[in-house]
Amino acid sequence: MTAIRPTPIDAKTRTSDRRGRRVTINDLAAQLGMSKSTVSRAMNGYGDISESTRQRVARTAKKMGYQPLSHAQAIRTGRVRALALVLQMDAPDRHNPFLQEFLMGACETASGFGWTVTVSTATSDADMLDVLGRLIDERKADGFILPRTEVQDARVALLRARDVPHVMYGRTEHGLSAGQQKGSWYDILGEAAMCSAVTRLASLGHTRIGYVGSRLNFNYAHLRREGFKAGLVAARLPLEAQLMRDGARTRKEGAEEVRALMQLALPPTGIVFATDMAALGAYDALADLGLTVGKDVSVIGYDGVPESEFVRPGLTTYHVDTRRAGARLAELLIRQIRGEAAETLREVSEARLIERHSDGPPRCSAEALAKKLKER
Repeated sequence: MTAIRPTPIDAKTRTSDRRGRRVTINDLAAQLGMSKSTVSRAMNGYGDISESTRQRVARTAKKMGYQPLSHAQAIRTGRVRALALVLQMDAPDRHNPFLQEFLMGACETASGFGWTVTVSTATSDADMLDVLGRLIDERKADGFILPRTEVQDARVALLRARDVPHVMYGRTEHGLSAGQQKGSWYDILGEAAMCSAVTRLASLGHTRIGYVGSRLNFNYAHLRREGFKAGLVAARLPLEAQLMRDGARTRKEGAEEVRALMQLALPPTGIVFATDMAALGAYDALADLGLTVGKDVSVIGYDGVPESEFVRPGLTTYHVDTRRAGARLAELLIRQIRGEAAETLREVSEARLIERHSDGPPRCSAEALAKKLKER
């Protein structure tokens, strides 16, 4: 297990007063002109303390070099003031380029509350549950952030069974209404982005639009798939099952699905992808077929990975602010640990469209595109 600590106190700040005495919470309260209780509640992230007061306390504590005795707090409160995140290293996207930004957001926010973030790794689904159980048994964390939720998520089931606070990056239990679902989450409305992508292509003149989704064990894959269908309805285009492909999480898998779409009697002139990594595979597949992205076939992705900016033409995509996601998840989890009901701690936001040059008006019809492919 690897512990990632929040930003340390500046080396120039004092850890004791001029007499060498450790700065106490009483000293901090006196300096701020607040009660000890108010200072304590501000540093522990209680919801009845305003954000401005919390920030003022945090700044003064850093300036004075105040550091709470973690072991004493653990004995008194039963908490170790740590959040945990377990990453699965056998996943195809384990080198996710957003991970650093996500962790920065979580760590910075946790640090503002005087908490730490512990990051561990698991090598498989079974190992994931073992690691979670060990962290709980050893009291290494007070709660867990769970990224990339599945429809039936074993991690969620374990934490619920053991009554351990947790917050999900993504919703779960697809098929149930929000009122029927349990737990707290922060999520991006990927379904809204997929709907927008379809109507964008339709407005450019595309009437035959394909879709390449992710693996359907993930909750987000179902939501984005439904968003694509909603886009077809909004654009008054027919739903054709053969234009919808699922199961692509990697660039290679994305390329394979695009090749399959291009083999149809009437291939799509535009394709919407549930992830950028799969969308990048379209560049490889279309080039092999002698086609040009943005001219012969329009491509739109989702995520906003760094590579999307540097391919040519640049990938039009829906960007997700992962730093903010990490920050919001950390705060929601701390608030839950402090006693707020999990079902009241739910937030969603939207991805931001980044327009580049991978999409545009169709240069030819689906019939002409099919003919061009046959003549190769």
